[in-house]
Order: sequence, then C-alpha cells, then structure tokens
Amino acid sequence: MRYALHDSMTFFQAIIFGLVQGLGEFLPISSSGHLVLAPWLFGFPDPGLPFDVALHLGTLFAVVLYFAKDFMKIVKSILPSRDSISGTGDTISTSPFYNRNLLWLLVIATVPGAIAGYFLENYAETVFRNPLLIAGTLSLVGLILYLADRYAKHRRGIVDMNFKDAVVIGVSQALAIVPGVSRAGSTITAGLFLGLNRVSAARFSFLMSAPIIFGATVLKLPEFISHGIDFYEIVAIATAALSGYFAIAFMISFIEKVSYKIFFWYRLALAILILTVWLIK
Repeated sequence: MRYALHDSMTFFQAIIFGLVQGLGEFLPISSSGHLVLAPWLFGFPDPGLPFDVALHLGTLFAVVLYFAKDFMKIVKSILPSRDSISGTGDTISTSPFYNRNLLWLLVIATVPGAIAGYFLENYAETVFRNPLLIAGTLSLVGLILYLADRYAKHRRGIVDMNFKDAVVIGVSQALAIVPGVSRAGSTITAGLFLGLNRVSAARFSFLMSAPIIFGATVLKLPEFISHGIDFYEIVAIATAALSGYFAIAFMISFIEKVSYKIFFWYRLALAILILTVWLIK
C-alpha cells in the first residue's frame, strides 16, 4: 500500500495531479497511466493512496455535475408516474440518448469493472505501474481506438443499446485496471465497434464512469477520512473537478465535429517519449 508524501509536495504539483486526473479520466488518454508517469518523468513525490481518492472524488463531482439532469431523468424513468402511464412523459422519451433500460444497462456495464478492481487492486498499485507496460498499452489501445473510429459503422445511438452491448462495454472497462489502457478509451472503443456513433459512445462512457468512480471512492473512503484532508488534497479535488468538467464538455463538442484520431497520435507520441526516457535512464 502506498502512503502520501505530502510534506514534499508543492502547490504546483497538486495542480498538475488534479489536471492529469481531470483531463485523463474523460479524454481517452489514461489518467492512471499519466499519474504513474508524472512522478517517473518529473521526479514528483508519489502522492499516495489517500491522494488518489481525492483525485477521483474530484472527477466524480465533475461527471455528476455535468450529467445531473441526465441522472435525474434516468432515475425518474424507472419510477411510476401519471405522465408515464398516460404516455405523455417528459422530453427524455424523445431524446436520441433515451433508453428506458438505461439505468440497468449502466448497472450491468459497471459489474465487470468492479470485479476487476476488487481482485486486481494490488496488481494495479504495484506490478501494473511499469512505464514500459504503460507505453505498450498506450500505443496498442490507441491503435484499436483509431481503427474503431475509422472503420466501424457509427449508426446506433444509446436508444438502440441492449444488454449485450452493456456487457461488452463493461468488460472493456475492466481492462482499464491496467494503467495506459484508459477507462474512457477502452469503453469508447468498444462502443464504436458495437456501432455506436461517436457522441453516444462518449456519453455512455461518461455516464458509466460515475458508479465505478463512486464505488472505488467509497471503498477507500475510511482510510481517506482517517488520514485527514489537507490543503493539497483540496486543491487537487477542485482542480480535478474543474478540468474534468471541461474535458467532458470538450469531448462531446469535439468528437461531434471531428474524430478520435488525434488521441491515437497523442498516445503514440507519449509511448515513444516513455521508451526514449527509459533508454536514456
């Protein structure tokens, strides 16, 4: 288990970790991989497990705030109401992102990742934190994302998703326990291969991030509370929340007009940088 080394941390480093978590969680570039690489490349102190919880708490705030109306509609959709009985309902029923089974699709998609996190947590904090492994997963998953984005038929929306889709995307999320894979990258890639359009793949990925981040945070919350919240963690939470909110808004707007290709090139460039630094060291 890793412990915080906050005595040697600076305000600037807390900001950097917050930005890395916020942007990396929702851009398909791997937040966990970048959080491993930052100390390795720049000589930052390893922030420790309690600090990781703070970072994830920030991104949880981001996704909940951005999709607050969506989550409220999802819950409302499973509750009996006079409108739903009469067939009038609210505007969610006419939305291209509406699926009356969406809540259960999110639950199913969350299960594989939760199981992987439970059984492989120790590996994620030790064996998997290898720069060469991260270089490999960055480039490989980036290539698969590029192929899915370019060659798959993006004709389906969230409204067309079924339980098989949720299982496939959920299994892909479980792979993100390995740094460099990227939770957003793996789930969006799976969604694209299943025929989802770019925006729907991203939206479902972001929606399903909330329960998995929430679960991971709750499991480690007792240790986080007993450790106590310090100034640097508050800074990191705020930075991760703000940058995460921006990353979600940027992604949805960007991919609606462009593609995921730029993220493949970024991942490949970072992998080459890692190999270069490894050889020099």
